Amino acid sequence: MKISQFSFTISLLFFTFCTLAQVQETKTANLMGSVFQITIVDKDSSSARENIQKTIDEIERIENLISEWRPETQISQVNHNAGIKPVKVDREVFEITKKGILFSKITNGAFDISIVAMDRIWIFDDSMEKLPSKKSIKKSVENVNYKNIVLDSINSTIYLSKKGMKIGFGSIGKGYAADKGRQLMQSLGIKGGIINAAGDISTWGTQLDGQPWKIGVNNPFETGETIAVLAFSTDKAVTTSGTYEKYAEIDGKRYSHIINPKTGFPSMGITSVTIIGENAEMCNGFSTSILVLGLKKGLNLIKKYPEYEYVILTNEGSVIRNF
Repeated sequence: MKISQFSFTISLLFFTFCTLAQVQETKTANLMGSVFQITIVDKDSSSARENIQKTIDEIERIENLISEWRPETQISQVNHNAGIKPVKVDREVFEITKKGILFSKITNGAFDISIVAMDRIWIFDDSMEKLPSKKSIKKSVENVNYKNIVLDSINSTIYLSKKGMKIGFGSIGKGYAADKGRQLMQSLGIKGGIINAAGDISTWGTQLDGQPWKIGVNNPFETGETIAVLAFSTDKAVTTSGTYEKYAEIDGKRYSHIINPKTGFPSMGITSVTIIGENAEMCNGFSTSILVLGLKKGLNLIKKYPEYEYVILTNEGSVIRNF
């Protein structure tokens, strides 16, 4: 009887040890034209590698639905049939398009998924020496207007009513992919992880040692310094949109690569916008929109959504935050 009890005790201790013996694994992959970094806390290295690959497969699945660069995707088919006919799409594609149009409506067009149809008259490789003409700027956005995107919810179709139009999800697609990766991992029982989709970050749970995930918001005016450090131990997302990495400098003035889809002119006044919320897709929509809207209108927008926090860095170096 004593031997039996002893065996049971050893088995129980072994089971407990195996349950607690977890690992934290990270992998970097080129996905959706950007660098993704995926970190998860799992029971062992083999399981972690397998689950990270499942996350990569999920992100690639999304890219194969919404990429405007791959000719076989549903979004490419929508663009190809602009001004011709509606295209039936998966419900998932329909819903992300619907979300893009929602942002267009609440920002009065400062955010617009049809901006991918804009003529590329601005060049951000240091070769641009003078501003485009007012006429060319005006003409560049002729095919940009979210109001010409026609959704049919019953038939799950998307129709671009003007020939030459295109839609794309460069602004919210990576955040959406990060959120879907997190959702998949949670459904498989992974208790903690962080997916960094080229700056669109989705987190859940904690690190292996129980510490929260920590994310620094860079200060582009001071190399190596941060303007805020964020710590998350629950489902959270954070995205940063900035004007400081890609820009054209003409006559001593910087013009950012973030273009106002209504005017065709680069956004001005704000250096970076960081948004914190529950999902990266929404956060990215807000961060991009605020850059385009400018400080006053941008603050007016985000204050209508108190569940989202923000860190805004102005061109003068002022930091505005609500946490």
